[in-house]
Amino acid sequence: MNSDSQAPRADNALIGNLESESTRAALLAPPITLSTPARQIVARASFSPGVFPLGLSSQEKNSPGVRPSVGGFLRRWYRWFPQGLAFAAIFWSLCFHVSQVRGSSMYPGILNSDRIVVDDFFYHLFPMGRGDVVVLKYPLDHSLDYVKRVVGLPGDDILIAFGKVWVNGEVLEEPYLDAGSIDHASFKHCTVASGHFFVLGDNRLHSSDSREFGQVPIDCLQGIVRARLWPFGRAGWVN
Repeated sequence: MNSDSQAPRADNALIGNLESESTRAALLAPPITLSTPARQIVARASFSPGVFPLGLSSQEKNSPGVRPSVGGFLRRWYRWFPQGLAFAAIFWSLCFHVSQVRGSSMYPGILNSDRIVVDDFFYHLFPMGRGDVVVLKYPLDHSLDYVKRVVGLPGDDILIAFGKVWVNGEVLEEPYLDAGSIDHASFKHCTVASGHFFVLGDNRLHSSDSREFGQVPIDCLQGIVRARLWPFGRAGWVN
């Protein structure tokens, strides 16, 4: 009985010695550190510009192993820039074009040889308004394009007399006119028919417009002039 009771105590003592030795070895062992390649891998996993472009905490930003990849950003920019440029060029070619003006019928806003930007697309989505400057096919010869200003829409009552334009009984304010280009001798009275519009040139003394060739069918409309591109000194929106 005594021998049976001493054997377990010996085993317990041996196990205790082994545990204490392994504990001391673990405490005395040097700390495990990541090598340089492993640290770089951890840094790349912590910062993924494609998923968290601005998601670094202040602690991560100050960590020497975490640095935003400027080169990666530039590579993405160079990769997407040509595609964006190509898309912009296609969009421009489908929606706008540049024309050169011949003549001075739109003086003083648009002069001879000015380059203008014509909207070929968006005027289909937004209704044309009174006062818009438009490019239209000359009703008597569709091979010619004219630049004029819309003063009358379908259903409008138009009266031109004494150098002024009345629309539906009210004088039309025309701040775009030059005092020296007003025609005080013209007289015209009409009602704009459905599907037509009434146009005038800003240089009333030297303009062939609806006073001469009548109302313009809506099918003759080619686009709305949005801007003056050249010369640079006069570049800007056309009002």
